[in-house]
Amino acid sequence: MSEYAQIPMQFVGPLKVSGLTIEGDYEVPLATYEMPLWPSVNRGARVSMNCAGGIKCTVIDDRMTRSVLFEAPDATEAFRALEKIKADFPALGKVVEGTSRFARLININSQIAANLLFIRFEFTTGDASGHNMCTQAAEALMNHILEKYPNLKYGSISGNYCSDKKATAVNGILGRGKYVVAEIMIPEKIVRRYLKTTPSNVVQLNIRKNLIGTLLAGGSRSANAHYANMLLGFYLATGQDAANIVEGSQGFTICEEREGDLYFSITLPNLIMGTVGNGKGLDFVLENMERMGLTEDREPGENSKRLACLCAATVLCGELSLLAAQTNPGELMDAHRRIERGQNT
Repeated sequence: MSEYAQIPMQFVGPLKVSGLTIEGDYEVPLATYEMPLWPSVNRGARVSMNCAGGIKCTVIDDRMTRSVLFEAPDATEAFRALEKIKADFPALGKVVEGTSRFARLININSQIAANLLFIRFEFTTGDASGHNMCTQAAEALMNHILEKYPNLKYGSISGNYCSDKKATAVNGILGRGKYVVAEIMIPEKIVRRYLKTTPSNVVQLNIRKNLIGTLLAGGSRSANAHYANMLLGFYLATGQDAANIVEGSQGFTICEEREGDLYFSITLPNLIMGTVGNGKGLDFVLENMERMGLTEDREPGENSKRLACLCAATVLCGELSLLAAQTNPGELMDAHRRIERGQNT
């Protein structure tokens, strides 16, 4: 019996990417059983190579969280303790620094429900996604708080106000992982040549499908066609915790027709990923990271931000290609029949 699951993987691209932290043409790996994904993302990549500046990626924010749960005698005691904990922020920061070379406490958010006190600690974690780093720091913070405030009792090291691997609103509002926007301006002739559609058709479908359709379905802070497809392929190929595509796929596709051309963008508020840590020591992951130029020595956090930009650019390519395909009757299913079933249409 094999010790590893065998998942087909291919590099796609090159993609033209630009931004504050990254610039150049890159090939990116996708591990997936959905074989039409490779040519679909490749089509979006070809579009990027034919647009001035390609895909512009901006990292808006970068933080990782762990929420802990305390039990107080009543809501008044929970509130009093919370006020003192907030005032003790500098000391809490020193506690965190004692747990890791890279973890730094940057903010605290909280909720009180009855006599329960939920505290959401927010950290920077260098180039790591930070799951274990944040849990270790949160454990040290809990011990410090329980010792200092005897009216509080331990509830849980994770109170779900984080919120890890669940589709919630809090991550998009307060931030968890890397918040990345990827955008591109596509001339009309490129839309017609490579995507076989028009800017107005893509814009109309995005409004009707991604915005109105998702609203009718009751989507939670999400309006996109299939971010999860590209995210899963990218996460598996780069050694990430693939369960984080749950919150990672909560994002928005926004596009406009501008003087006949197509402005196309994706917003990913919750990209949880890193270039170091668990899963990154596998040979194929190391090779993939090296091929993307993410093993070079840079300031802490820079490689992981570049990784997030490449991920966002990949998502944009796949999202663009699928929406374009769905403006044309029969195109989507024809591609699946031809590529997955070997049927000529």
